[in-house]
Amino acid sequence: MKKIAVGKFTRLGAACALTLLSACSTVPLSTKDKSEGGTDTGTAGNVPFDQVRDSGPAAPVDMLAAPEVTPVREPIGVAGNKSPYVVNGVKYQVLKGVKGYRERGKASWYGTKFHGRKTANGEVYNMYALSAAHKTLPLPSYAKVTNLDNGRSIIVRINDRGPFVPGRIIDLSYTAAQKLGYIDRGVARVEVEALDPASLPSATEMLAKEKAAAGNGLPEDASFKLPENTYLQVGAYGSASQAEEVRGQLAAAFGYPVSVSPVKRDGKMLYRVRIGPIAQQRALAALRESVEQQDYGQPQVVVD
Repeated sequence: MKKIAVGKFTRLGAACALTLLSACSTVPLSTKDKSEGGTDTGTAGNVPFDQVRDSGPAAPVDMLAAPEVTPVREPIGVAGNKSPYVVNGVKYQVLKGVKGYRERGKASWYGTKFHGRKTANGEVYNMYALSAAHKTLPLPSYAKVTNLDNGRSIIVRINDRGPFVPGRIIDLSYTAAQKLGYIDRGVARVEVEALDPASLPSATEMLAKEKAAAGNGLPEDASFKLPENTYLQVGAYGSASQAEEVRGQLAAAFGYPVSVSPVKRDGKMLYRVRIGPIAQQRALAALRESVEQQDYGQPQVVVD
């Protein structure tokens, strides 16, 4: 069967990328500055979202023993990497490469206000994962963050944009801030050093190693569990027959469930082709890599 060139058809995944920092993404500010408002929309209960103060969980959770992140080389997608982009009148340029990036400044953290909401690259923010938001590093990428006051270091996976507060260079998750020892202070002096993707194993290679080490099953702590409704969307097509042909190709090529779901946009029917659901972050990264390597374009992470 002839492979359909998915790049020639409408890709719904680009919608979130083009509406960066709207309802498709979080706008993380520091825990002490979120009350000053931002560009978030929506409500939390009867309170406008931009007036909700951020915090950690109601009862503190000890995350010091949470497994460390194993960095891998991941494809850089479209979502979350629109460049340049403007927030609060300031223009930001996403870096094309990360090799040699090192910066010192203040780190903040974000928690319950954004927990469960979509990040800038279409994933879902999990305050218990070792993740972070950065203004200019490509999404996703990895960085080593060191607390300059106590010498503690961790590696985080960057999948969001922010913090858009002067003087802040990175916004860490609740768990990351706890591991670095500044959860009660709100901010800390840090050094951020990006990890060169060329020095990292591919997601596919790491997934194979982890499966082998676990007896052909992915260990629970190999990567953080994804929401149950996480998919890779390969494309959206104006023809049901085109979508069905791509669905068959993907199912045969990757061995994952592939579905076609219709949606009406601007009065027209589109047929979305999605792989999944996918349960683990490492499996998701490896699948994205494989899809791109086999010339099916740049799939976007969607959570419905």
